[in-house]
Amino acid sequence: MNRKFAGVVSTLALILSALAFLATRAATAQGVVENRTDSAIAAAATGTAQPVAVEHKAGGEANLVIPDLSQVSFLGGIHGRSLLMGGLVICALGLLFGLVFYGQLKRMAVHSSMLEISELIYETCKTYLITQGKFILILEVFIGFVILLYFGFLLKFEPMKVAIILLFSLVGIAGSYGVAWFGIRINTFANSRTAFASLRGKPFPCYSIPLKSGMSIGMLLISVELVIMLFILLFIPGDYAGPCFIGFAIGESLGAAAVRIAGEHALNLS
Repeated sequence: MNRKFAGVVSTLALILSALAFLATRAATAQGVVENRTDSAIAAAATGTAQPVAVEHKAGGEANLVIPDLSQVSFLGGIHGRSLLMGGLVICALGLLFGLVFYGQLKRMAVHSSMLEISELIYETCKTYLITQGKFILILEVFIGFVILLYFGFLLKFEPMKVAIILLFSLVGIAGSYGVAWFGIRINTFANSRTAFASLRGKPFPCYSIPLKSGMSIGMLLISVELVIMLFILLFIPGDYAGPCFIGFAIGESLGAAAVRIAGEHALNLS
């Protein structure tokens, strides 16, 4: 009970620190704009320098506006949208690569006792991952509150952009969480299959099976993240691309904790 209470207090302290930092950052950004404007006016009045218009918007990448990609060409005349569509095809191939290796590992020979142990490890990791997911959703409530205060009240973003940031933070969490689930499943496949293959006394299967598992997880992770980013670039209006990227980055980083912690848990049990 004391540990839970200490954890809640630590989380609240972290959120309050984040709020203080964001508020300071917003105030500093506003002060920089005012100082630069005053300096430019003074320089123009004294004739010592030419006035330079400096415009700074707080919020960073949330103010990013994506231009019309169909108006630009690359690699000798390929439109930007066509090039990104090709990227979606490559991402689909990456997803297929990961799923093919998943099927190969699942169909490999394994001793019944080793299979039983690996399934027990998977069920333990699954329970842990579900618990971790619930905690991340609770933490997302606090993170969402910080997003609402910073972008909605301090930076005066319109409600639609704030809602998009919140929505894509959930998308980022779902992407990382799904890859974590795939990772613990294929790793437990690889553990039992590698153990059974080692009984033959040949070193190559003991090397290739874990390698296939790692390659499939890495390829799936990259492909999932790129698909979401390409979707934002291709199908979201340019004015809203910045908030989408910010929300996705927040959620993906938060969800990555599940990938790391659940992965370490699976390795420790193995």
